[in-house]
Amino acid sequence: MYRFILVSALATLMLSNSDCGKKETGKSYKGRLEVAGICMNYTISVLEGDIAPELIESNWTDESTGKAYEDVFRLGSPCTFPASIKQGDEFLFVIDTATQQECAVCTAYYPTPVKELKIRIVEK
Repeated sequence: MYRFILVSALATLMLSNSDCGKKETGKSYKGRLEVAGICMNYTISVLEGDIAPELIESNWTDESTGKAYEDVFRLGSPCTFPASIKQGDEFLFVIDTATQQECAVCTAYYPTPVKELKIRIVEK
C-alpha cells in the first residue's frame, strides 16, 4: 500500500511538471507585420530564422493592393498578439501552438495567405 501511494505521488509530480504536449519550436524568428487587415487579418513576413518552408507561403500577393510578399503567413493567434505592434513593425516570435486562443474576433474579410501560424512574441 505504501509503495502504491509513493508511486502515485511520484507519477503525479512528474506529470504535473510536463509540457502537456506543448508544441513550441523554441527557435525565435524575426518577423514584420506586413499587412494589418481588418479584424486581425494580419499577414506577417519572416525576415530572419530558418523556418520550415512548408509552414509559410514563399510568395503571396495581396489581392486588395496587388503588392507581392515573400515568406509570409497569416496570424493564427490574434488573441495574444500585442496591440502595440503596428503595420511595418519588426519583432521576434516563436511558434506556439500550445497557447489557448479564447477571444472574440470579428469575421470581416481581408485577404491573407492560406498558411497560418500561431505565434508568441518574445522580448528582444
